[in-house]
Amino acid sequence: QVQLVESGGGLVQAGGSLRLSCATSGRTFSSYAMGWFRQAPGKEREFVAATTWSGSSTAYTDSVKGRFTISRDNAKNTVYLQMNSLKPEDTAVYYCAANTRGIRIVKDQYEYWGQGTQVTVSS
Repeated sequence: QVQLVESGGGLVQAGGSLRLSCATSGRTFSSYAMGWFRQAPGKEREFVAATTWSGSSTAYTDSVKGRFTISRDNAKNTVYLQMNSLKPEDTAVYYCAANTRGIRIVKDQYEYWGQGTQVTVSS
């Protein structure tokens, strides 16, 4: 079992930055690929970014490429999402998730989820 707790969300103006953190506990963090998803009101939860267990490979949805960076620190059992040049359309609840399969963009392929953290970008 893996427990995930996100933090770092908040209110920011367009063009600003936030760094989300996802602290994990339970089974060996380095065994899991990690992903970030987001869900805006009235919309489906969508893939944002993912990284392999080692952090050597990453993937991003097109709308955040060049603005967001996913990284992980296996010594701290934490995965991060650095979000720069934020836009109002980035407003959503952001969730981190873990899976044993590798980089996946489909939410149903993730086994563990955090409770989410709200990100609000004002125009």
